[in-house]
Amino acid sequence: MTGWIIRLLLLYFIIRAVSRLVRGIAEGMRSPQVESPAAVPLARDPVCGTFVVPSQAVTAGTGAETRFFCSEKCRRAYEMKPAP
Repeated sequence: MTGWIIRLLLLYFIIRAVSRLVRGIAEGMRSPQVESPAAVPLARDPVCGTFVVPSQAVTAGTGAETRFFCSEKCRRAYEMKPAP
C-alpha cells in the first residue's frame, strides 16, 4: 500500500513540474520582450587602458582636451608623465 502512495506522490510532483515548465515557456513567449537600457559610450583611461563611463570618471582638461581616468591615481600618473 505504501508503495502506491509514494508512486502517486512522485507522479503528482512530476506532472506539476512539467506543467509549470510548459506554462512558464508559454508565458515567456507571450509577454513582450524587455528592452535593454541605452548604450553608454565609454572612454579609455590613457594610463591603464580601463574603459570608464565619462559621467563617473575622474577628469583632467576641458573641452576637446578632456581626459577621463578610472582613478585619481591614474590622473596623477598622467599629469606626472613628461610631455613628448
